[in-house]
Amino acid sequence: MKNKFLYTLRSGKNPKFIYYAVNLCRFLVPKIFFQMRLRHRLATLSRRNDKAYIEQRVDYYNKLTGLIELPSTALHLADHKMGRQKVYFFDTYQYTRWFPDRFQWGFCPGDVTYIPEYPSIVKSRPLAADNENSIVMKLDKVRHFIFVNDKKPFASKKNMAIFRGKVKGKSSRRQFMEMYFYHPMCDLGDVSKNTTDPEEWQTEKKTIQEHLDYKFVMALEGNDVASNLKWIMSSNSIAVMPRPTCETWFMEGTLIPDYHYIEIKPDFSDLESRLRYYIEHVDEAQQIIEHAHDYVAQFKNKRRENLISLLVLEKYFRATGQYNDKI
Repeated sequence: MKNKFLYTLRSGKNPKFIYYAVNLCRFLVPKIFFQMRLRHRLATLSRRNDKAYIEQRVDYYNKLTGLIELPSTALHLADHKMGRQKVYFFDTYQYTRWFPDRFQWGFCPGDVTYIPEYPSIVKSRPLAADNENSIVMKLDKVRHFIFVNDKKPFASKKNMAIFRGKVKGKSSRRQFMEMYFYHPMCDLGDVSKNTTDPEEWQTEKKTIQEHLDYKFVMALEGNDVASNLKWIMSSNSIAVMPRPTCETWFMEGTLIPDYHYIEIKPDFSDLESRLRYYIEHVDEAQQIIEHAHDYVAQFKNKRRENLISLLVLEKYFRATGQYNDKI
């Protein structure tokens, strides 16, 4: 219990008590206050120098075109209530409160690796050509959107790759552990509880700061995306991973291999050769770090991120025939 308490204090992750405090206060403000300001807030887009960039982001998250009819069973925003998955409620409510309660929507909370039957709001979607029904919003952001200020230069870090994560029930991560647990260039550990995987894999969690002692940090997909990818790319270490199969608000589908991260084969067979290459080519490694920092920077403008979120929802309600300029 003591170790768990100390880890919570030092983990480097977003404090959940602050997140809940802010959102509970937000929940107390009447919806009408936001609904009266919606048109004015959306109209600010036309005055922005980055209008084209914002529209590009909106169209990336929301690929709907034409007019689409939702099923009669689709829930109304009035029925959007707090349930077990509180972070998904708070992260959507922050923006749904701007729209009338009579509007209907589809909403799939959790780690979504399938494409919904009709257009629905999701945190994650598979990288597939036919994923138009998956409308991505910035959900579970307290866990996924963590950025760091890493003072340690790449050249001063250990010539190794680190992985700490849950392996239980994740066949790809298990394969990786079987291949590299004893490899001298890897520091690997499984933080799963009540697992039947090898006992020697079991270890305590490491803080984000402890991860950043290593040149390379493995970003291995779990249920959907690798949740550590954001803070790795904001650091002076490099994310190492196969090409992603899912994406979130971070737009993992737009990442360029060996430009934003080090790509390895899906079967992990070339890990050692890829690590050795960038250990020997520090200038190229540093370029990847700089490109990753530039990529991360686009998500740090909170006001713009909020506007994009509102526009994604506005496009959803407009495409489903519920929103018009008279509202």
